[in-house]
Amino acid sequence: MNDSIAEKNPSALSISDFTYLLPEERIAKYPLKDRDTSKLLVYRDGEIQKKLFSDLPSLLQPSDCLVFNDTKVAHARMRFKRQSGAQIEILCLDPIEPSDASEAFSCKKQSVWKAMVGNAKRWKDGEVLTKHITTEFRSYALSAKKLQKTKDAYTVQFNWEADLSFAEVLDDAGIMPLPPYLNRETEAEDEERYQTVYARADGSVAAPTAGLHFTKRVFDDLNIMGVKPLFVTLHVGAGTFKPVKSATMQDHEMHQERIVVSINTIEKMLVAAKENRIVAIGTTSLRTIESIYWFGVKLCSGVKMKAFFVNQWEPYDFTDKAVNASIALEAVLQWMRSNHLSTLSGYTQIIIAPGYSIRIADALITNFHQPQSTLLLLIAAMIGEDWRKVYQYALDKDFRFLSFGDSSILFKKKQD
Repeated sequence: MNDSIAEKNPSALSISDFTYLLPEERIAKYPLKDRDTSKLLVYRDGEIQKKLFSDLPSLLQPSDCLVFNDTKVAHARMRFKRQSGAQIEILCLDPIEPSDASEAFSCKKQSVWKAMVGNAKRWKDGEVLTKHITTEFRSYALSAKKLQKTKDAYTVQFNWEADLSFAEVLDDAGIMPLPPYLNRETEAEDEERYQTVYARADGSVAAPTAGLHFTKRVFDDLNIMGVKPLFVTLHVGAGTFKPVKSATMQDHEMHQERIVVSINTIEKMLVAAKENRIVAIGTTSLRTIESIYWFGVKLCSGVKMKAFFVNQWEPYDFTDKAVNASIALEAVLQWMRSNHLSTLSGYTQIIIAPGYSIRIADALITNFHQPQSTLLLLIAAMIGEDWRKVYQYALDKDFRFLSFGDSSILFKKKQD
């Protein structure tokens, strides 16, 4: 890792320079039957190979540390009807009361959420909508009341009389939210296939799709090799699909997402950063570990922090304060111990784009992303202008794109 490399602020970047032609028929509308039979594009030192995802263990070293995002997609989309018959769709984004995600999913009787609302103009402020829920095991009513409009969403209060957690209510009343670009309704197989096999922590409205390719067979092969898995949590928000509408990145507000990482995981990450190669499984895992790094940099710089937060431009504002990864992680651990914290919990708004130097990860496993998206900017930060060659290869070789599409492993491009 070369810490002398300065981040160059990408605010002047034009999103129109990060586009390619993605034919509609190349978007994978449905997953393959077997997760690990997807294609795997291998990019290393400017060279590209075509493999199967089941070949992944042969591309890794026994000492490698793989970082997975164990977030679980919640049934966060619910549909209610007004007395007039108008349908109102509510997509829960972030908990407000209680604000802690684990508490919000476990609370009973009432919960208040930030939510996106479809057909919101037909729903009057303060109007209570009721949905009657009947399952094989129970029957009860769920009500929703729109409290107020926020900058980009609404505050919605949910109430229910059954002795159930909100997670159980969502399981009964909600629908698995699929990415909008799939342009189809959620189907039965999506319940399993739009969820990683290691999903654990309720809280996302979109899957960390790089992880969808992993199977028990792949994990068994990795375990035999001695490859070390680490699990972090970043709850993926609907902002991951937010289009870049501004001409340059300086006017784009990056979405904010919640991160939860145990002190034990950070301790193991520190060991890996000193001795091994770290492979991020998906852009969400990469954003998580890079955010932890910059939080450490802020602490090393003497910034007094009461909570974990990294905004979108801080990596570029603090570039002259950059330190070795192990020093940054040590600072985070020291801060957690001094505050008697067993878990690092907070938010990141980090934007990783060309000009950014990847600090923790040595490689990234990821799917193929939409044109003119912040995720494509992240790929360009990882491998430079070769992103164009990679994506053209994928198009030429019939790779499937986006959430249910094929995968790639991108080894960080060596700095000149």
